[in-house]
Amino acid sequence: MRHTLLVPTLAALALAACRPATPSTAGNATTSSAQPPALSAIKEADLRRDLFVLGGDNFRGREGGTLDELRASAWMADRMREAGLEPAGEDGTYYQWFSIRRYRQSSASGITLHGSDGESTLTLPNDVAVLAPFDASLDLPLVFVEAGAPIDTALIRGKAVATAVAPAPLPAAAAGSSGAAVRARAAAGAGAVRGAAARFLNAGAVAVVVASDAAGDESFRRQRDAMERGRYGIDTIAGTSYWPDPRASTRRPASPTILWVPSTQLPTLRRSQRLVAAMSTENYLYPSVNLVGRIKGTDPVLAQEFVLYSSHQDHDGVRTPIDGDSIWNGADDNATGSVALLAIARAFKQRPGKRSALFVWHGAEERGLLGSRHFVMHPLVPKSQIVAVLNAEMMGRNHPDSMTILGAIPPHRNSTMLVEWARQANRAVAGFSLDTTWDMRTHREGWYFRSDHLPYARANIPAIMFSSNLHPDYHTPRDEPATIDYGKLTRATRWMYATGWLVANASMRPPIDPDFKLER
Repeated sequence: MRHTLLVPTLAALALAACRPATPSTAGNATTSSAQPPALSAIKEADLRRDLFVLGGDNFRGREGGTLDELRASAWMADRMREAGLEPAGEDGTYYQWFSIRRYRQSSASGITLHGSDGESTLTLPNDVAVLAPFDASLDLPLVFVEAGAPIDTALIRGKAVATAVAPAPLPAAAAGSSGAAVRARAAAGAGAVRGAAARFLNAGAVAVVVASDAAGDESFRRQRDAMERGRYGIDTIAGTSYWPDPRASTRRPASPTILWVPSTQLPTLRRSQRLVAAMSTENYLYPSVNLVGRIKGTDPVLAQEFVLYSSHQDHDGVRTPIDGDSIWNGADDNATGSVALLAIARAFKQRPGKRSALFVWHGAEERGLLGSRHFVMHPLVPKSQIVAVLNAEMMGRNHPDSMTILGAIPPHRNSTMLVEWARQANRAVAGFSLDTTWDMRTHREGWYFRSDHLPYARANIPAIMFSSNLHPDYHTPRDEPATIDYGKLTRATRWMYATGWLVANASMRPPIDPDFKLER
């Protein structure tokens, strides 16, 4: 369902801007006018200038846990200081440091295939990839089974199996060269490998070596890149969590022994009779950082409470080239959100609200919401004093007059009042049509669960996300500053500011809906 809100005329907005602020009512809470007093402080030229630096090639895609992310974060801290933000990080700085635990298959792992004509050594990552890191020492008979052939359980039990992926038509979404098509092909390829391996593992095989078909070799290359990076988590008292869902077990589950090779290795698999492998994993720590600043509120009591503006400054870094470009800039994801917060901070500095405004740029979001999860576990202000979280995630692409609030409809909505204030602010300053389809529980992208508002919502803090949603350049090198709609980004930034202004000056906090129960 698409909710369409009428765009105010320029004349009406001008008259509203000239009138003194008058109370209005939303959700039975008295708020100030949805026309905030420093709207003009948010300038398209400032957003464009900042985004061309943060989203440009100089920071090499700002991959979480790398020097590129830290260099970008240092640049952001300088901009925070220029905007007048008071340091609210650790030890009087803008920084909250945390460590990323990186866990991956070691390149020292060795795999040898023995046949009647000799042996072949497969090296990581060029010749073989794994679906999940694992430790194992294997010396097993290797049985080749044609793709789709019936399984002789007695023949394969306790042995290794070599097989190939049966050629199958790709889904319609995998056609073309867009980022969505590339991801669809990669998912289809990985799914085919898992499916082929599962048949034999479920029938008693100890290990499976699966060769792609030629169409799946692109998927193999992407899996190889993912394997080199490995899995990421943050250490907790219960161990290290390598999974995006912090409610899941923090113990690393045993991984199935699946080796994935490209189609060029199929002749070798056919003539091999024994698999010898020494698979080992490695893990180590990388630094990442949250950036935290605040503008103190004017009310002596309400200033102890915070409207938290959220974004993330990292992206995907330097990866496999697409059309000759290896820097995955992340201009929309999420340089747009990051520069939007800088602009909103300038507005609050010019005219503070009654409540304090807290600005948090989270590190390592792309590694599994690690910075926001760390902040929620180790907040620098009491969680009970955070009245709402407004998260900016990709705000500068797609149709110029359409945006989304994630967390606007059940089961994702955790504060009806906060959503109504966001709608009120939209009517007053932006006039976007609000697309709720991306927020539906049944939406195939599961977009609500993929950004930094989520850990806050799980902590029962009212939280919403502002987004213009995915697009064909998402997570590709084509997501560059020149592709951003800066007029739309300016309107979206003003909308976020106006929403936070309502929260900062309301007579009451937006409450959590009593029936909120977060579900996929």
